[in-house]
Amino acid sequence: MTHLRLGHQNLGLGVGLRSVHFDHILRTWPDVDWFEIISENYMDSGGRPRYVLRQIAERYAVVMHGVSLSIGSTDPLDIEYLKKLKTLAREVNARWISDHVCWTGVLGRNTHDLLPVPFTEETLRHVVERIRTVQDVLERPFVLENPSSYVTFTGSSMEEHEFVARMAEEADCGLLLDVNNVYVSSFNHDLDPEAFIRSLPHDRIVQFHLAGHSNYVTHLIDTHDGQVIDPVWDLYRLAHRLTGGVSTLLEWDAKIPPFPELHDEVLKAKRFMGEALTPGPSPSLTSPQPGEGRPAGQEEKALPEVDPSPGRPGVRLGEGQGVRALSGGEPAPHPLHHIRPEVE
Repeated sequence: MTHLRLGHQNLGLGVGLRSVHFDHILRTWPDVDWFEIISENYMDSGGRPRYVLRQIAERYAVVMHGVSLSIGSTDPLDIEYLKKLKTLAREVNARWISDHVCWTGVLGRNTHDLLPVPFTEETLRHVVERIRTVQDVLERPFVLENPSSYVTFTGSSMEEHEFVARMAEEADCGLLLDVNNVYVSSFNHDLDPEAFIRSLPHDRIVQFHLAGHSNYVTHLIDTHDGQVIDPVWDLYRLAHRLTGGVSTLLEWDAKIPPFPELHDEVLKAKRFMGEALTPGPSPSLTSPQPGEGRPAGQEEKALPEVDPSPGRPGVRLGEGQGVRALSGGEPAPHPLHHIRPEVE
């Protein structure tokens, strides 16, 4: 636990703080290393949620993870939002504040989606400038995460890993490597997830995210509603080896299990720390893993391939990734699970 990355301590193995576990945590004070909170669930909340968070912050390390900064938007940065982040971070002694390489709205409207940015020189300059401003306002370490993606831009002039690497170096910020998002995006766009992880500036990675996802045969959706699958654990082993190990967190945001089950899932990470990589092919990104895919007895029913942003030329689905649904009326889950507020 003494290894430092950009001056940040490896906090160990943590879990996302969810309100359904408040009573269990206050009653048992479980042997968990640290907690991550969704910033927006507490910034404007008082009463019991804020009280519980303060109690937890007195005993555990806390990291803040946001979903509404919209670092890639062309709207001006919301300074009042940043001031609220800063106040909350001071209150809970947040070790760092993180958000996503995305945009969430324009013209003052929040879509509550983590929307992808085009990977161009212009976007890079824009995002780097905004990161510098955010860091100046927050006066606290700032970290950005690679989100999962379902569309790409034909106008992009570089790969995502190059964009993220240059962004971190030029803005002098940290990276939150979401290993599950790497797997999901790589499947959806027919990319090599190992190459993505190897291409990042490992000395700037200060945190990992792990999570489960849903497999819809032609595409994966980042739902955070189940266990981490084996290929994602394999990628975590690689990332752990390349970085020397950083703070690792498990996200579980739907179908949330009892706290002990949640904690047991992140503790599986211990199996992949310090293990030598065994030679062999990379995890397959062309077929569902055992236990994934559509439920037994349900037939797959194709829907027409569509442009997810009508009227905006240059946005396309990942190569060969049509949109599909399951028969029996089961809707595909919304990919941006983070936005479900827990606190009124």
